[in-house]
Amino acid sequence: MTVQKKYDFIIVGAGPAGCALARNLALARQKPSVLLLEAGGDNADRELRVDGKRWITYMKEEMNWGYKTSPQEHCGDREVDYSRGKGLGGSSAINFGVYTVGARDDYDEWARLTGDDSFAWSKMQGRFKRLESFHGETPDGIEKKHANPKPEDHGTDGPLHVGFAKQWEKDIVPMLDAVAEAGFPLNPDHNSGNPIGMAAMINSCYNGLRSTASDLLTGVPDNLTVLTVSPARRLLLEGDRAVGVETRDNKYWASKEVILSAGALNSPKILMHSGIGPSDQLTKHNISVVKDVPIIGQGLRDHMFCPLVYVAKDGHTDRAEFYGNQAAMDEALAQWKADGTGPWTKFACGGCIGYFKIPGLAETKEFQALPPAEKAYLEKETVPHYELITHCPIHWLMPNFPSDSLNASSVLVFYANAQARGEVTLQSSDPDAPLQFDPKFLGTEFDRRVAIGSLREALKLVRHESYAKDTKAMLAGPSGDSDEELLAYWRQTISSSWHMTGTVKMGKKEDEDAAVDSDFRFKGIEGLRVADMSVVPVLASCHVQSVAYVTGITCAEKLIAQYGLA
Repeated sequence: MTVQKKYDFIIVGAGPAGCALARNLALARQKPSVLLLEAGGDNADRELRVDGKRWITYMKEEMNWGYKTSPQEHCGDREVDYSRGKGLGGSSAINFGVYTVGARDDYDEWARLTGDDSFAWSKMQGRFKRLESFHGETPDGIEKKHANPKPEDHGTDGPLHVGFAKQWEKDIVPMLDAVAEAGFPLNPDHNSGNPIGMAAMINSCYNGLRSTASDLLTGVPDNLTVLTVSPARRLLLEGDRAVGVETRDNKYWASKEVILSAGALNSPKILMHSGIGPSDQLTKHNISVVKDVPIIGQGLRDHMFCPLVYVAKDGHTDRAEFYGNQAAMDEALAQWKADGTGPWTKFACGGCIGYFKIPGLAETKEFQALPPAEKAYLEKETVPHYELITHCPIHWLMPNFPSDSLNASSVLVFYANAQARGEVTLQSSDPDAPLQFDPKFLGTEFDRRVAIGSLREALKLVRHESYAKDTKAMLAGPSGDSDEELLAYWRQTISSSWHMTGTVKMGKKEDEDAAVDSDFRFKGIEGLRVADMSVVPVLASCHVQSVAYVTGITCAEKLIAQYGLA
């Protein structure tokens, strides 16, 4: 085993949080030496970034940890796909490219829970703006009611390019109009801090090219060292201080701090294999206990969805003509390689996304049984109860999809703010083995009530004449309208959004259920911080890659301030 030189800071994990943290630290005026360790490869092949293919990149085994949940008790004992990205960019390299920042009330709740205004919306929005180069241009003929972002809500010169697809499929605007006719509100910009209403989707893609967290590593100075194919196995500790990281082949030393940014499923694993975690689990697997921290791995939260799929009437979409013609897809790929244009910058590159509240939810017994603080949060103006997404290329994701239905129209239904708290637990003494993941989907009465209510609201939309006039058959949906039938459909079809959060929770210094403080410092271990979705104490109302980015940026700001690096 080779002993490597010492760095000021070592960051483990090159996903959105790790890359944002590494970039901002390395660019600090005092130029600290920073090492970024990534388990996977460089993901450098440009074809991995075809905008319209972002829905299937996760199928590439070398880019995906390949995780599954344990059998889910409330979902027919199904094991659910629990994909996590591997390689530079992390999960931003395999996700579906939806770029939403959530509700301003999410961040104000984060600030309340931690007693730290650094996480309030007024501060977080500034970080989002510095992160992004927003491209708000829309195709000709799009009205302001369909898309009308305000310049003051967006950034123009950040390293992450986000925006609308340059070409929109022919049924996107009709879908927005159908939503309005069905009585649902429209939202001209879901990234304004208020996501309520149906909006044209903003993507982490631009000009036909997927944007990933690895884009943040371009243009950084040489005081940042990036090492791929270097999976961290455990921390190097001297007493109660973290001093480095051990990989399979090497040891790396940090003179100031080690920061774990390996994500909500892998940061707990590294901690546990370093002897930091629930002592009963460590002892069971013959790992010496350095610090008994029972809450490590507890508190897992996620977003879940189920699909509604319909056969569209002839002529309503152009998808069958494209997806049903291999020659057309091959020609489109050649065009994309040549100049970044063509059908692969149109199909599955745009869509509609909406966040809504369930009428009458607050009057249900399941809502009334929640703790007062949770009820107050869920009743905030900008906090939704469910989400809808359209224009997913569902034929890639549904098994045994009928080949004559490629023009399908789909609506994915997500329920928000799940109250179930799952867990990730040690199942082997081998640091290369994954933990066991049990998110406890549909695990509380409230979760089941919100799942039923969200699906019922979505059915109001797809059955309304404004939408139903353009469909001719249902391909996937519940067998009936009763609570029991709607819940049964969820149990049969539930999927994870891969928004795993909360397994190394952040809180106030005195909070017994918090493993890190609001400065990301791990309690009881000097020189160690955790900065990724594992620490976030709210399940934000969005697709959480955005939250991971600003988590990394916020941690960098705190490190820069503490060490006088500015």
